[in-house]
Amino acid sequence: MAKAITRKDLSYLGEVFLRHVQAIPGGEKIKLCIQCGTCSGSCPTSYAMDYTPREIIAALRAGQLGKVLESNTVWLCASCYYCTVRCPSGIKLTDIMYELKRLGIEYGLYVRGGMTPVLSTTFLDIVDRYGRNFETELLVRLFLRTDPLKLLGTAPLGLRLLRRRRLPLLPERIKGRNDLAKMLQHVREREAA
Repeated sequence: MAKAITRKDLSYLGEVFLRHVQAIPGGEKIKLCIQCGTCSGSCPTSYAMDYTPREIIAALRAGQLGKVLESNTVWLCASCYYCTVRCPSGIKLTDIMYELKRLGIEYGLYVRGGMTPVLSTTFLDIVDRYGRNFETELLVRLFLRTDPLKLLGTAPLGLRLLRRRRLPLLPERIKGRNDLAKMLQHVREREAA
């Protein structure tokens, strides 16, 4: 559940986010960015981003958290690692994007109306419950939370998938779900500490 954050908290949170990013393995290298643009030139989705990866690093370092999180950039990251592999300063930009997504969801700071944050939280909730993804529930919950009318538009495709047994009606649960729940609880406790 997202914590209540106001606009005036953004400058303080900018420092918090930067510390979080610098705390991830290799995150301290964000200080070494020379703004060469290799990350942006390598990114297959930068054409659709509000700000290029290079601009996100500059904004993050400048404490402009609102610019970073209220853009679509972190949510359009394809996780291809081209930026990370090609960065001459060794910045692990893909890992930074994951951290920004996680923190954006935690604090409720992301593009409103975007499907990706809702998809991410819904997916994690389903995996917590069943131990694996249940696509039927994922799609229904995603569209109900973002655009219920789109659910009607996908009904013909859904029915075809059901007829061909490509979309299950009931979830599959993994063996050892309790062990998975314990592991996830341990990870959450460590993150909270």
